[in-house]
Amino acid sequence: MAHTTQVIRSEWTKATTVRATLWTLAIAFLVTVVFGVLISLLLNNTFEDLPERERLTFDPVLTSFAGMSLGQLAMIAFGILLVASEYSTGMIRASLAAVPQRGLFMTAKLLVGTLLVLVVGMVTSFVTFFLGQAVLGDLSVSIGETNVLRAVIGGGLYMTLIAVFAMGITWVLRSALLAFSILVPLFFLVTPILASIEATRDVGYWFPDQAGTAIMSVVDTGERPYGPWGGLLIMVLWTVAALVAGYVTLKKRDA
Repeated sequence: MAHTTQVIRSEWTKATTVRATLWTLAIAFLVTVVFGVLISLLLNNTFEDLPERERLTFDPVLTSFAGMSLGQLAMIAFGILLVASEYSTGMIRASLAAVPQRGLFMTAKLLVGTLLVLVVGMVTSFVTFFLGQAVLGDLSVSIGETNVLRAVIGGGLYMTLIAVFAMGITWVLRSALLAFSILVPLFFLVTPILASIEATRDVGYWFPDQAGTAIMSVVDTGERPYGPWGGLLIMVLWTVAALVAGYVTLKKRDA
């Protein structure tokens, strides 16, 4: 137990003393909040100009989270850098020499990373919601209305899961460059395009980011074949699969 505590403390020190990783968390917060407020303000001023169908399906909670599509990229960067820094600096050899139990090493880093992104994700989600609703005016909803609290908590869980998923993939790839080259285009371009085109929508909805965003919605448009909790479960399964693949890679390959 003492050894486990020491490993966790070591991983906490590594995570909180590298400026790059901490900056990504700050950027995730700022980008999500600022863009969420701007989009909410824009829609408040142009709501009457929207097509009737869009007005009928308007989701004030999801609107306030509009900046999360950019903020999640910073969360992905955090997950990548937290793991890849071990390999880019060569520290992985020293880390595994000090902690030869690779499962313990991975678990400690995962616990530290998850705790950091969970706290930042939850704070980001609640701040984004309240500021977004403040500028939506008459279009806003309160935290006590049906499914709203679930959606706001879900926003924090979404940001946490996307970062943990990135950690798992980076353990597989063992390279920040490869991880960035795959994950950033995938979640910034590929999956949004797949989910927005009618011919590929049924495929796009099953990717982790597209499925996970369902938890942040309080208006059911009937387009997805699953509900909010079903979407979050799909994202959890993707994340677990990435972590299992990462553990197998860490276990079988030399540092």
